[in-house]
Amino acid sequence: MDDGPDDAEDLLDDKPYMLCELGEHDETTEHAARLWTAETEPPASLWFLWTLSTGGHRVHHRLVLLALCPYRIHRLREDYRQWCGLYEDHPGNHSFHITDPLRDAHHAHIRHNAQRTHRCDTDDPEDDHDAPH
Repeated sequence: MDDGPDDAEDLLDDKPYMLCELGEHDETTEHAARLWTAETEPPASLWFLWTLSTGGHRVHHRLVLLALCPYRIHRLREDYRQWCGLYEDHPGNHSFHITDPLRDAHHAHIRHNAQRTHRCDTDDPEDDHDAPH
């Protein structure tokens, strides 16, 4: 994969668990997590696909390169486009119709930490030109 990792298995080393990005689906559908997106045209991503046993243990997995879903929504009022973040011909809803409370909480935590870090970086007293001398 151009501009991708030398060994796709290396991407799994720091991931003790994977969250399926497909939303609700039946037990015959493979779970899927995107590991890497290449800057190619059309865009393609490296996906980790797996199935589970009835006990919840991973029984089969594979790494596969898949084209991204071309579906998008265009919100005219905000002049905003959002592309589906899943692979082409994925089962179920597009990514922007999937609600995942754990993912949303994780993203909120990341945003909070980024904002806190940004505030700390900009609160440098030496940069405060309005402070009395």
